[in-house]
Amino acid sequence: MFPNSSNLGRPPFPPKHQQQNNFLNKVPLNIRPVLSHQQIINAQINFQNAILSRASLSGNLVATLGGTPQPLTYGNGSPVNASVPSPTFRGKKRLSEQSVPYDVKRQRYRSPRRETTVVSQAVPSPEESACLFSGSSPLFNVCYVPDLSICVPRLQDVSFPDVTETTLPVAKDKLSQQVLELFQACQQQTCDLNRKELCRSELQREIQRIFPCSRLFLVGSSLNGFGTRTSDGDLCLVIKEEPVNQKTEARHILSLVQKLFSTKLSSYIERPQLIRAKVPIVKFRDKVSCVEFDLNVNNIVGIRNTFLLRTYAYIEKRVRPLVLVVKKWASFHDINDASRGTLSSYSLVLMVLHYLQTLPEPILPSLQKNYPESFDPTMQLHLVHQAPCTIPPYLSKNESSLGELLIGFFKYYATEFEAVHEKQKFDTIKEEFLKSWQILRDKKDLSFVLPLRATIQRR
Repeated sequence: MFPNSSNLGRPPFPPKHQQQNNFLNKVPLNIRPVLSHQQIINAQINFQNAILSRASLSGNLVATLGGTPQPLTYGNGSPVNASVPSPTFRGKKRLSEQSVPYDVKRQRYRSPRRETTVVSQAVPSPEESACLFSGSSPLFNVCYVPDLSICVPRLQDVSFPDVTETTLPVAKDKLSQQVLELFQACQQQTCDLNRKELCRSELQREIQRIFPCSRLFLVGSSLNGFGTRTSDGDLCLVIKEEPVNQKTEARHILSLVQKLFSTKLSSYIERPQLIRAKVPIVKFRDKVSCVEFDLNVNNIVGIRNTFLLRTYAYIEKRVRPLVLVVKKWASFHDINDASRGTLSSYSLVLMVLHYLQTLPEPILPSLQKNYPESFDPTMQLHLVHQAPCTIPPYLSKNESSLGELLIGFFKYYATEFEAVHEKQKFDTIKEEFLKSWQILRDKKDLSFVLPLRATIQRR
């Protein structure tokens, strides 16, 4: 469907070689990663023990000292980032009879220009790594000795661009300026990302009481560079670094997670729902950060794609503003809902990347083709975050402005591109592209196809 970016939605290319050190090769071939009745019982016992371990929790009132309200916290007392405006919800702080046995340390991503605390990706400390994917989890009785040299190490400082320091294109015309202003107003901020990361780290701590060797990753638009201030959070719970059956194993695991959220964590997690889709998820809302989350199990391709897309996002300064305005436009015109047969946000990102790759003078390269070693689908998970740091900026000879690229994007999908899709929905989508292209071609004013003030107010 996308000639130069056809592999964005799946492992990017056939590996040239298999890693000889891959610990998955050590798994006996006759062991199938399926849940037995006893394994489910073991996980349920872990769940019950996790509940009983804090059965004596009491006192659900938020204490105030001298009339000053205390910060809204998670169950173990972790505060919300002070730079985030206090949410309207007043949560309940659960009191513990003893201190938490260990702290989840917040690692730092370092900006290439200055040191800024941003986010910690989900990786264990060295003392935790001994059990990671080792078969010691009660859920999966895979008995083999892991190669500890390739277990996930502590994450070191990683150079990720800070949103306040990222170079933006120069806008020399009205339409380009409108695109740029909309992007600057609506792009996800560091404080937004930190709120999601705090929830991730707290949930990982709690989930590990049931699945001790699991890891929880923040994925999707929150981390790939294309998020907005209102973007939901996507989480991937990795139980083992090999496929799981999404109809059986994943649903069993998520049912336990959903039960955990609705009982022990109900003071700061609300509306947890198990959605039995092709890739099942648990949907929930974090009362502390006021963010909606979707949590899946072992969708490891999503972790890899997060960092692939992040590389595309930052390799050329015009990419992120263009993607954001297209997503906002599609949402306003009611063609941004995959559940109703229209375009998902992920599809819109791929459409923009494809367009920028197929211009007569491309603005983006094919990263999988040019840097296959950096996006090897056999690469272990603890290495995938390094890819965005190893790819240099792409210097395109195409000097088109943001406004020109936006008009060209609508023209391309209105007049040149054909795709397999439900005809009625496809006609509706193509009509919106055609109308917007004609209007922008004539008016050169974004406000004729997207209400800018209302969009910025909604972020």
